[in-house]
Amino acid sequence: MQHPRQVLLGAQAAQVLLPVCDHYSGVEARMRKSLQLQAEMTEEFGACVFDVTLDCEDGAPVGGEAEHAAMVVALALAAAPDARVAVRVHAVDHPAFEQDMAVIAAQAGHRLTHIMVPKIESVRDVILVEKALQRVSALHLPLHVLIESPAAVQRAFEIAAQPRVQSLSFGLMDFVSSHGGAIPGDAMGATGQFTHPLVVRAKLEIASACHAHGKVPSHCVVTEFADTLALQAAAERAARTLGFTRMWSIHPSQIRPILAAFAPGEAEVEAAARIIAAAVAAHWAPISFAGQLHDRASYRYFWQVLERAHQTGRALPPEMAAYFKPPTPILTTETV
Repeated sequence: MQHPRQVLLGAQAAQVLLPVCDHYSGVEARMRKSLQLQAEMTEEFGACVFDVTLDCEDGAPVGGEAEHAAMVVALALAAAPDARVAVRVHAVDHPAFEQDMAVIAAQAGHRLTHIMVPKIESVRDVILVEKALQRVSALHLPLHVLIESPAAVQRAFEIAAQPRVQSLSFGLMDFVSSHGGAIPGDAMGATGQFTHPLVVRAKLEIASACHAHGKVPSHCVVTEFADTLALQAAAERAARTLGFTRMWSIHPSQIRPILAAFAPGEAEVEAAARIIAAAVAAHWAPISFAGQLHDRASYRYFWQVLERAHQTGRALPPEMAAYFKPPTPILTTETV
């Protein structure tokens, strides 16, 4: 029998599933700790539940961009084989952009899950990045891009439509700053960013653009990293109200609250597992469950609940967990 993902999502099944948390580190010591924490939590949950993005844009000291890029390459190459490591390079109009691509994408591209590019303004910028990847034979690398200005928000649907773009992130602080004081500073806080109309509108546009084109919308940072309750509330609103399926972390203490906020509840996972099991038994024909009719339209939703549970390290019933195990390699005379 076909895998539920293929049956229910069809062409969408080829789209990538990303961990719900993207953790950023810009200082070498913190980068090393982040990679170690990723390995520890992968063992704990049985799946990699967050990406580690090594940051060149904000991490590299002015004048030390080349040394920082070389250090990032060394860390990426030394990471565990199953580590999920990405790099945020400088913006396309920054003097260090070409150097970043020539060093990082060329030398460590085979170990990276993606390249994050900040301050993308248009499709033209995406094409410039693609050409830079082509020059270093790294066109296999997916692109994650940061939308950080009103003009970029206006073009979010066009940017999300680009095949190599895998995810759009919202750059809150640059977005607020680009308004020249028209948006107050408290709109950059954990609460204000969910109440100011222009900020909320930008978030909704980005999330909608991603969902329209099968890409992953990634929510912005919460800078109050010591306030776990504020982070938890922000993550829950991002996931449950604004349609984001991924979120940035800038401190290790933010990772678990983000996982909890983006994870489905235990009762929802249990119900989804029972419905999908019944659907499989019925060969995907309509069924009655708890007095409600379900068919492929609702099966699709409940399967995605199970995918989200797996992404966030939630326990699944054995019959559902089996769907998320890598396929067993077929042994041949060449492999034995």
